[in-house]
Amino acid sequence: MNAKSYIFQLPIKVRDYEVDAEGIVNNANYLHYLELTRHEFCEMAGLSFRQMHQQGIDPVLSRVEIDYKSPLGLGDSMISKLNISRRGPLFIFEQAIDKPDGTPVIRAIVSVACLENNRLSRGELLAEAFKDYLK
Repeated sequence: MNAKSYIFQLPIKVRDYEVDAEGIVNNANYLHYLELTRHEFCEMAGLSFRQMHQQGIDPVLSRVEIDYKSPLGLGDSMISKLNISRRGPLFIFEQAIDKPDGTPVIRAIVSVACLENNRLSRGELLAEAFKDYLK
């Protein structure tokens, strides 16, 4: 079986405050893991969210779709991954979180729009910044 290739991967460990009374990660925390991965990717690519904002560029979520596959628990490790592409003015992040053994945890599609100087834009400035990573 071919494993899907991703342009960015981030190891993350579940912390105690992220689990519920049953000892599993609360579903809302997966949004945090996905966001952390996007922020770390942007920084690795050379443009942090702080730098974007200082340049008048503000990426904003337009849509998030998550399929939950298997739970994580206290102390578990994960690998959060992403790819980025464009569909018109939207940046599409295809994201996945897997256990280190490859067991799927979640699959997500995150659509991001771009504001430039507080106005909705076609995202050309971000497209230029991320041109080496867009699929």
